[in-house]
Amino acid sequence: MKLISLGLIYTLICLFTPINSSALTTTIDAAQRSCFYANVDKRGEKIGFYFAVQSGGDFNLDWEVLDPEGLGVIHGEKDRQGDFIFTGNKIGEYKFCFYNRLSSIEEKLVDFDILVESEPRHQLPKHSNELKEHTHSLEDSIYKIQGQISTLQRNQRYFRTRENRNNATVSSTRRRLKTYAFLEALAVIFMSAAQVWIVKNFFATSSARYKV
Repeated sequence: MKLISLGLIYTLICLFTPINSSALTTTIDAAQRSCFYANVDKRGEKIGFYFAVQSGGDFNLDWEVLDPEGLGVIHGEKDRQGDFIFTGNKIGEYKFCFYNRLSSIEEKLVDFDILVESEPRHQLPKHSNELKEHTHSLEDSIYKIQGQISTLQRNQRYFRTRENRNNATVSSTRRRLKTYAFLEALAVIFMSAAQVWIVKNFFATSSARYKV
């Protein structure tokens, strides 16, 4: 019984595995555009698109998704991250583009994930009556596990992005504090030198005025 159940679970996992997916990290230079592609084999497939700016500037950029005919599907401006799911109604290559137009100096480090999967559930192969009794419950369990894994992955991405942004904020604050401390030290030195010069000139002038 255990061997049969394990075999059925393995079959279900293989059947419900997404058709095509990619998780990548890329660097986008200042004032540059970078595009990536995902192929849709049939109409009605679900396309998942996630991205998050991990470092660079204000952690934002412009982006857009184009269908195989070059028409815009979704787009955004000055976004730090996004998580979208839409239906691919056209067969062919979908283009996912990032624009670093907001920065003329700093490059952007971007994590993104493109997922293409079929919308309908696959039909299970024919099994014995004993296996059919477990099909429904195991199928629901597989989908629940997939949903929990997806939620866990999104949470991990969110916390990673948040950690990187917090580290960047801390580093920026540290640099500013060092700069302010240096300028403050220069101001103190300048004021001290100015006070010494003023006092010295004051007594020198007083001595010359009352000299007999």
